[in-house]
Amino acid sequence: MAVPKKKRTLRRNRNRRALQKLIPLNLTHCPHCDKLIPPHTVCKFCGYYGTESIIPIKEKAHKPATA
Repeated sequence: MAVPKKKRTLRRNRNRRALQKLIPLNLTHCPHCDKLIPPHTVCKFCGYYGTESIIPIKEKAHKPATA
């Protein structure tokens, strides 16, 4: 059976665990619609990447109000 030859030191354990921290999400404002989006991505709200329209976004059809 495999058994470690030496005990892992606290320093080595802490260094390994330091990489497992949560990194906060880095968001930027879309220059076209001013919503928060990840950097270097096409805006899913307006379909723009910088000043260029990439994806045509369809608007939702409004349901008629029934009273």
